[in-house]
Amino acid sequence: MNGRDTLTTEKQRGIAEKLLQSGVSDARRKIIERALENVNKPGFRIEPSAILPLMKPVTWFPPMWAFACGVVSTGENIADNWSILLRGILLAGPLMCAMSQTMNDYFDREVDAINEPDRPIPAGKISKSASWLITFSLIVTGFLVALSIHPYVVIIAFIGVLMSHAYSGPPIRAKRNGWFGNLIVGLAYEGVAWLTGSFAITQGIPSGKTIALALIFSLGAHGIMTLNDFKSIVGDNIRKVASIPVQLGEKRAAILAAIVMDVAQLAAITILAAKGSITPTVIALMLLIAQLPMQKILIAHPEEKAVWYNAFGTLLYVLSMMVCAVGIRP
Repeated sequence: MNGRDTLTTEKQRGIAEKLLQSGVSDARRKIIERALENVNKPGFRIEPSAILPLMKPVTWFPPMWAFACGVVSTGENIADNWSILLRGILLAGPLMCAMSQTMNDYFDREVDAINEPDRPIPAGKISKSASWLITFSLIVTGFLVALSIHPYVVIIAFIGVLMSHAYSGPPIRAKRNGWFGNLIVGLAYEGVAWLTGSFAITQGIPSGKTIALALIFSLGAHGIMTLNDFKSIVGDNIRKVASIPVQLGEKRAAILAAIVMDVAQLAAITILAAKGSITPTVIALMLLIAQLPMQKILIAHPEEKAVWYNAFGTLLYVLSMMVCAVGIRP
């Protein structure tokens, strides 16, 4: 999309030197160098089997879950609105979230060549031009599904596209700084999806409690995104991406992530308690307490345990979202 798509020989040499300094093995370094050559090769290449990995299905769950939480929080009869629920989940995950992943892979292809050289673009399975065809197809399909739910949802979907580009692409490229990039992702994956679910069912302004929970869990997701950045520290250092682990160091980043997630849950629990939803309050509090010993392990060994905690510890955070959605139902 821009005129700076090729790595200069000098830049390649600089990356090679930094890889040596980072302690990357010779075999790994050769794989990375080959991936760096692949990311900007001209032409159109697309292996059908690589399309789904490009869309990263593992990332679809958070916005799908948040959309479902928004639906549940309204108190409306889900059985009477199952079609909207299914279309909304399709929109949130396999379309809009997948779109954000394919767009991100295009703009991050050189970083991915270092951190994840087996990704479809660095591996040479999908060219950069083909990745944009896939992204555009997802955007168009997403708009059509959004229109089938409500015209206003098309506007929300368009905002989602803008947020995805602001996160990954120039001139903003918010992901260059973890404070801003993680905030955008949290708002898009949790807050926007949650409020879209609420609006899609009621076709009216969400309640104050629903808006509050959507915002609270969006901010808490900043911690989840910080943990997700641990796997990319080497490439982020080389390509000068200022993720939270790069800026603060691994231990302090882990502490920050835990605090952000815990404070968000405490705020949500406070809303439940104020409403008088006793059972959801107790369950949400138990879920939070269960995370504390896991967070202790994470902070003691952040480099080794960040991925582990992101897989298991955040599951309890996600369950708390649904518990809170049930607790604020009218």
